[in-house]
Amino acid sequence: MKRFTTIIALLFSLVSFNTSHAAEPMKALIVDGQNNHKVWPITTPMMKDYLEETKLFTVDVATAAPEGTDPNFKPDFSKYDVVISNFGHGASPWPEETQKAFEKYVSGGGGFVVVHAADNSFPEWTAYNEMIGLGGWGGRTEKSGPYVYTNAKGDVIRDTSPGKGGNHGKQWEFPVVVRDKHHPITKGMPVEWLHTKDELYDQLRGPAQNMEILATAESQVTGRHEPMIFTVRYGKGRVFHTPMGHAEYSMECVGFITTLQRGTEWAATGKVTVPIPDDFPTADKTSSRTK
Repeated sequence: MKRFTTIIALLFSLVSFNTSHAAEPMKALIVDGQNNHKVWPITTPMMKDYLEETKLFTVDVATAAPEGTDPNFKPDFSKYDVVISNFGHGASPWPEETQKAFEKYVSGGGGFVVVHAADNSFPEWTAYNEMIGLGGWGGRTEKSGPYVYTNAKGDVIRDTSPGKGGNHGKQWEFPVVVRDKHHPITKGMPVEWLHTKDELYDQLRGPAQNMEILATAESQVTGRHEPMIFTVRYGKGRVFHTPMGHAEYSMECVGFITTLQRGTEWAATGKVTVPIPDDFPTADKTSSRTK
């Protein structure tokens, strides 16, 4: 009987260990500090809160000096399951050592999340542009790669026409159309949902290799269906990219919040467990969470 009791206790301890181990949150890092969007000191804590409220992540923040290449900006990326960029247009290059460390991190299997103006950053950094798939501004042209968008049927167009990379019209509430209903990030989302007031980026261009478009929005400027949710494979790494999220009111959209949470989980693990919430926007009604 004593031996039986010992075995049961051992099994119970193993189950308890595995359960607690499985429940241990993943580690995420938000990098910021240089962004032409002056609201970044507000939006970084917002994204931190959104990720931590899932109970899947603990989130650290690494902030670069406000101007110039910061020689002390050297996060230990290897400590994290996923890195989220809240950098923006005009950001100075990271130190070469940090660039190489980040390339090694993502290509080796690390997750990376690109939010809004982070696709404006670092036009001269070849590997970064391969990671983000599409970018804008910063002197990007046809030399950076094709324009990528879809037609009304959802067919992907790779347009090599010459021209600048990056543009947007006035901010507005625009419909987001899910193009891939089976991908873990978008599975269960309404086929169309109304995003809150935001900049709709158009004319993004870049290498766009190993890229999958999950959702689009029709630009009032180009008439094209521009990528709004997409993924990129970089080596063994998973990259989630959304051009949405211009300001705090844009990030208060439940569609943005859910997309960020699910996209970050996918970038970190390749799977998604975060549910589509009951207050997710519909085709004709926005939904926001304000604090």
